[in-house]
Amino acid sequence: MSTDKEMSEEDKVTQATDIQEVQGNVENSEVEPDKEEESNHEDHDLDEEVDYSGFSKKQLLDELKSVVATGNFIKADAKVNDLKAHFDEFFNKEKEEALKEFLASGGIEDDFEYRRSDSDNEFYALAHDFKVKRSEFFKNQEKQKETNLNAKNAILDRLRELVDGEETTLSINAIKAIQEEWKKIGQVPASQNKSLWASYNALMDRFYDNRSIYFELKELDRKKNLEHKLEICEKAEALVKHEDLGEAIKSLNDLHEEFKHIGPVPREEQEALWTRFKTASDAVYDRRKEFFESQKEVYNKNYELKKELITKLEAYTDFSATKIKEWNAKTKEVLAIQKEWEAIGPVPRELGKDINKVFWSSFKQFFHNKNLFFKELDEIRAGNKEKAEALIEQAEALVDSTDWQDTANKLISLQQEWRKLGPTPEKFRDELYTRFKKACDSFFDNRRAANKAVNKEFEDNLEAKNALCDAIKAEADSDSRSEDALEAKIHEFNAIGFVPRKNMKEVLAKFNEAVDYYVQQLGIEGGNKDEFLFRLNLNKLQSDPNANRALNKKEHGIRKQIADLENNITLWKNNLEFFASSRTADKLKDQFDDKIRKAEAEIGKLKKKLSIIREF
Repeated sequence: MSTDKEMSEEDKVTQATDIQEVQGNVENSEVEPDKEEESNHEDHDLDEEVDYSGFSKKQLLDELKSVVATGNFIKADAKVNDLKAHFDEFFNKEKEEALKEFLASGGIEDDFEYRRSDSDNEFYALAHDFKVKRSEFFKNQEKQKETNLNAKNAILDRLRELVDGEETTLSINAIKAIQEEWKKIGQVPASQNKSLWASYNALMDRFYDNRSIYFELKELDRKKNLEHKLEICEKAEALVKHEDLGEAIKSLNDLHEEFKHIGPVPREEQEALWTRFKTASDAVYDRRKEFFESQKEVYNKNYELKKELITKLEAYTDFSATKIKEWNAKTKEVLAIQKEWEAIGPVPRELGKDINKVFWSSFKQFFHNKNLFFKELDEIRAGNKEKAEALIEQAEALVDSTDWQDTANKLISLQQEWRKLGPTPEKFRDELYTRFKKACDSFFDNRRAANKAVNKEFEDNLEAKNALCDAIKAEADSDSRSEDALEAKIHEFNAIGFVPRKNMKEVLAKFNEAVDYYVQQLGIEGGNKDEFLFRLNLNKLQSDPNANRALNKKEHGIRKQIADLENNITLWKNNLEFFASSRTADKLKDQFDDKIRKAEAEIGKLKKKLSIIREF
């Protein structure tokens, strides 16, 4: 049995686990769960050396499935990050190629929207699910440690009852059951580990010391424990030459855990056994220490490279622009810096947290500014959406209008306003345009349908006017011709209505020709003819609803003609005073005199028309 002055085997196990600190700085501590996790974490640094650059997207996805399937959230985390970085390169390259193809086909970059493939969605969903499960794993692990702590405290209470109870066979069986139960429980919080082990070992020693009746059984157990621990020493010694240092560290941690759970060995073997196990452990940990020492220079170089990238990235934190294209260009540059950062590799552990914080702070600041820009842009687009909806409502209200010309002008004006609108939300862009176009197209389709009916009416009017022209000529050659009959025919012609635009001049010429022929057959010549025709025209105007306005307009036009002719006469007479006597000058004088006479004659006719207008 051990005494207070002697070191128990469990104390020696405790001393051994002190070596398991990553840098070998702390001694005389238990192998605690946190230390094991730290060791595994260092293994991850080794795993980051794996080269996935030659993998295809499918191989990366298959590898991710395999890594995630291991369920080792500690070791798999670094591999998942590495796989994601390589997969991101494929994804971003495909996205850039898709954008180039979209632009080459005439697309606008702002309209570009890249859709992930099924393999992309599967990969990112799997990586995201792994991160969620990993976080949940560590949360559950901590909860489980608390549960284990409560369970072990309960075992200690039961053990105290057995230790203080009567020495019976039942108590021996119970103590064995407690030992098995204690080993199965698992890890507890590191802060409680030492005190638990101290209490457990103290109670176990008390139990065996107080029950000499079971001494032989105890010695037999110690011999069996010795055999088991000797096997563990052999396994630890074999790990010194193991090629995979990370795997060797993990296996050694498992051996330490197994070693301390086995139980005591014969007292005379304790020191030598522990020395053998510790020597093998030291050799493995020395290999790890040498490895990390050799990596310091690389890590320091990585640290300097990352500081340069931080300086480069800080230039983007105050970037501002008003165009999407400019933001997208800068985003590509920032993401390129991120790729460089992720490709550099690890830095000294004590500096990693601070330098990561600085880099990602600048990174997030850039995208925060970008998000503010797009938030403002979204507000502008929302405002344009409201304007577009207002234009649509106006257009839809005009769809059934039959005021063709006025409505067409209004819709054309709305279309011009639509073209001046800025961007609208992509989600509603096509829907808004479709509604607006449908309203405009519906009206113009209705107008075209109505115009077909009007054109048919115009054709009928043309046929009627041509027939009337023939009737005017036929009546001119008959004995029934008269001024009143001609006037009636003119009224009939004007009442028929519009003809196709392309036939207007032709039918009007035919009508004038027929009327002139009729007048000629009536025997009206010279001024009387002009006056007669003028009176016929005024009679036509009288049938117009706006007759007064039309007569006033015609009178105003005649007065303007008279004023223009009188001004010309005055000018010509003034010019005549400047001509000198010569053959050329006399010829010009005759020309101006002729112009003046014709103008005065025209003025006389126009004044006659004014007097006729006054009669009406």
